[in-house]
Amino acid sequence: MSEAYQPPNAPLRGVGGGGRPKGSEGPFFAALDLGTNNCRLLIARPSEDGFRVSEAYSNIVRLGEGLTQTGRLQDHAMDRALAALRVCADKIARRGCQRVRAVATQACRSAENGPAFVERVRSETGLSLQVISPSEEARLSVAGCLNLLDRSAEAALVIDVGGGSTELSWVDLRGAGLDQQMRRFAPARLPVRAWLSAPVGVVTLAEQFPEDATDRLGWYRAMVQAMKSRLLECPDAEVLRPAFDAGRAHLVGTSGAITSLAGLHLGLRRYDRRRVDGLWMTRGECERTADRLLAVDVSARASEPCIGPERADLVLAGAAILQAVQELWPCERVRVADRGLREGLLLSLMAEPHRRRRNRHRSAPKVQVA
Repeated sequence: MSEAYQPPNAPLRGVGGGGRPKGSEGPFFAALDLGTNNCRLLIARPSEDGFRVSEAYSNIVRLGEGLTQTGRLQDHAMDRALAALRVCADKIARRGCQRVRAVATQACRSAENGPAFVERVRSETGLSLQVISPSEEARLSVAGCLNLLDRSAEAALVIDVGGGSTELSWVDLRGAGLDQQMRRFAPARLPVRAWLSAPVGVVTLAEQFPEDATDRLGWYRAMVQAMKSRLLECPDAEVLRPAFDAGRAHLVGTSGAITSLAGLHLGLRRYDRRRVDGLWMTRGECERTADRLLAVDVSARASEPCIGPERADLVLAGAAILQAVQELWPCERVRVADRGLREGLLLSLMAEPHRRRRNRHRSAPKVQVA
């Protein structure tokens, strides 16, 4: 059953360029993101105010497990990822998706056997994974979060915390005609003033710093400091520093760890995307929620309905990354995003010139990988 993929307070209205009148049925588009920790798929149709999701799939596969120690993707991790990718390929085929873009990020970028794994995926599933650069990953994440940016602010810092890397994008919101620019959507034209990619994510940070149950605060601060050391230099972003100093900027945090923190903050008995996506949290609320998790062990974190056993050992690494950014770029407001790279991929696909679609044969549509 289809559902509108937009919370009431943060619609995807006005972007995408692929809208259709109400009542018409457009082609299916698919966006697949294979990250270091997660395999995610969205299948959607264009709508007049963005797109409408027909099917969503997410599976924690931990493709990057052990990568920091060996420099290679491990056999059991690749097997888990391939099992999830077969599910994705089946869903794409059943929907008859006209355009598909499947991307891989840090794990496949950095692994010695990443190219061999990509070829294995193509051979066994038919999916052609494109290993994208950190800069493209950052811009697509910003694109997916466009409608969570507060237009009354002067700047925003979008933090995409992945399993193996963290992308930071400083967005200049002062430009005249910004909304018109967004309506002519293209990731390369977004008002990103600076960006930084750190090869540290929740999986790599958690593996680098095994939890110390005798001194959790010291363990947590060690993760914060390690992340800060990776983020100290980004000269191009300093032009927006005055907006942060004056309280005219905000953060946007997109990751499973950050949405888990938001669910815990809300006291949800089960995760509810409609309540989490677009939620504003203060810096103090983020820190108090992390403190709650620091006071308990992994099994207690696993029992939290918005965390669960699959994220119990990673959620505090995500909180440490967020806190490191907040200490270096202080601002009071954080907007939580349960959206990002996949949504940016979909909007990018739907905004491509219509002539590319007219050139296709008039026979039954075939899956085409961008």
